[in-house]
Amino acid sequence: MKNRLRELREERGLTQEELAKALGVTRQTIIAIEKGKYDPSLKLAFKIARFFNMPIEEIFIYEGD
Repeated sequence: MKNRLRELREERGLTQEELAKALGVTRQTIIAIEKGKYDPSLKLAFKIARFFNMPIEEIFIYEGD
């Protein structure tokens, strides 16, 4: 699954650490999501979407099987 997390974070001038703290996760989690090495839980995906005030589908792009 692709995502726009890095793009959105940088647009808002946030560091990975700042975003991680706001979401209650580690910086390593943010790094892994941005690199596409980790797909967040549904709960975390909703937290990210709410943080950026966007639908999940505009942040995470499912490319199919």
